[in-house]
Amino acid sequence: MDDKLPSADMGLAQLAGAIAEPARARMLCSLLDGHARTATELATLAEVGASTASAHLSRLREDGLLSMLAQGKHRYYRLASMEVGHALEALLVVAGVAATPFTPTTPDRLRHARTCYDHMAGTVAVALHDQLHAQGWLLDDGAEYRLSEAGTAGMAALGIDVPQLQRQRRRFACACLDWSERRAHLGGALGAAVLQLALRQGWAEREFDSRALRLTPSGERRLLAAFACR
Repeated sequence: MDDKLPSADMGLAQLAGAIAEPARARMLCSLLDGHARTATELATLAEVGASTASAHLSRLREDGLLSMLAQGKHRYYRLASMEVGHALEALLVVAGVAATPFTPTTPDRLRHARTCYDHMAGTVAVALHDQLHAQGWLLDDGAEYRLSEAGTAGMAALGIDVPQLQRQRRRFACACLDWSERRAHLGGALGAAVLQLALRQGWAEREFDSRALRLTPSGERRLLAAFACR
């Protein structure tokens, strides 16, 4: 065991060094709320220039504290794991300070529910995504999602033809980062099928000449209840 102590000590010291720089610490703390942020947003929060922020973000990624998700022309950063979040929260308790909250700026009607290409986005879509994970219908295989047996049966009961979706020449199901919530909603062929089901059932309606979706409180409840465990 003794021959492993120096490397453990060095690893701890390296991580401590990454966190100890004030700008990097502010970046990390701002991500504790679970929402991803762009390099520009993190640079603003850390009060540093773009090139300095880029260097800081590279260091945090190299040390395993951050992960980066490329979506379209944007690059989003978030904490690499729950363990990183737990460690930072423990250090904040010792330091006696609070993390920076996330404040969305998206118009309310778009933030609540809208289309993202051919699937649903917004707070309702993020809530549905989290519900499908929590009840074990949606399983994460890394790059893509797959359905559990219960999930496949549940989708079939709602009239969603899972085998047909899997035969399509596109990703079956995946995490799509929501640009207003900065958390994942359901994308891919399965996400598109869920949106079409919501429209057919009248749980959601498209707004004319807009990506916004109109969901009444009862429609939202019926949508989430339809995909709940039975």
